[in-house]
Amino acid sequence: MSSGDSPSEGKSSDSLAVIKRLPPDLLLIVFIHGFKGTDTTFENFPSRLEHVLTEIIENLKVECILFPAYETKGQLMETSLQNAAVEHFADWLTTLTVQREVANGQGGGAGKTKIVLCGHSMGGLLAADALLAFVNSRPDKNAPLWPNIIACIAFDTPYLGLHPAVFKNSATKAVEYAGAARTVVSDVFSLFSRKGASSTVSGQPPLAITAAPTAESGWAKWAPAAYAVGGALVAGAAAGTAYYRRDDIGSGYSWATDHMNYVRNLWDEEALRKRMRDLNDVQVHLGVTFRSFYTLLPPAPPSFSSPRTFAILPQRTSPIAVHFLPARNHQAADEIQAHTNMFNPRSNDGYYQLGLDTAKIIREAVMSARGITESDDTEARKDVEAAAAMEDTLPDHVGSMQNRSQQE
Repeated sequence: MSSGDSPSEGKSSDSLAVIKRLPPDLLLIVFIHGFKGTDTTFENFPSRLEHVLTEIIENLKVECILFPAYETKGQLMETSLQNAAVEHFADWLTTLTVQREVANGQGGGAGKTKIVLCGHSMGGLLAADALLAFVNSRPDKNAPLWPNIIACIAFDTPYLGLHPAVFKNSATKAVEYAGAARTVVSDVFSLFSRKGASSTVSGQPPLAITAAPTAESGWAKWAPAAYAVGGALVAGAAAGTAYYRRDDIGSGYSWATDHMNYVRNLWDEEALRKRMRDLNDVQVHLGVTFRSFYTLLPPAPPSFSSPRTFAILPQRTSPIAVHFLPARNHQAADEIQAHTNMFNPRSNDGYYQLGLDTAKIIREAVMSARGITESDDTEARKDVEAAAAMEDTLPDHVGSMQNRSQQE
């Protein structure tokens, strides 16, 4: 070590040299989709993250695995069913860990495999509760955590509840779409009436939706009238637009209200805050990194003078606020689109930055688990390498990720 090197930098270099002579570490990154999600929720994000981490962390084998799709109908998050969901995931993860450790020559149950849990939306709640269940199941407070979870990363998870503005904005948009559709159909009726259309068509009552519609009251409310005028509805540009937006009528509002019904037993403010305090304690005492990305839409005057978020955020002065990180999206029209398209680079201009930020968090967690503290220069160099890897052209791995998930 030269006279200009600090002791910590010298120790880090020595540790890294030893690590390079050892068999590669195995890192499992488990992705858990959320409410109404599917195996394609994350699109190519896991494959790209796997590629970036392989490029920037030495002597590491990375596997991104999707937790198989699970049912999200009804009140799944009632206490008994919530516990069952956590137990099911915990059983699946422990089995997976043993299998991967054996396959990697590490001995099943040895705890050498490092694990990162990544949950989108409600999947973040499942990830957090599973982590806390593993922590609380240790025989004593000094026992190591197994499986060896080193980080829990959430993506737009409503840890403190769903932002009330999501309902207001979704309902407003639904009424706007319905109003546009009503106008188009009314104009077509008038056109047909002037041309001697049948009394059946001209006698249709005017359409009006005065409240935010449900899923059943969208297209079905005005479809009969549309069918009556046949192809004329899609003849003009305005009519065509209304037709192709028919699925949007009420969809956002329905999504939000369904979401609340799905998790209505979770809106216990003290229970929500306790989960946050417990996750913070796990990071402080066990070194398990916890971060929560939240979608952030910029102001869009005159309709929206302030930034918008899908989830409620902690107060800035709260000790848990440091765990929450913005994931900016300038393309999404509303909070629900930003939420559901978080991993779609075509609908989220913040996709690549989200990938870089996620990779950095995981890399820091891995290096911390290895007992290595890197210099600022090393971190800066790795950031540059990560940015280059994030831009690499990758084949479509969505299908292969699904197959890997289904094989578990």
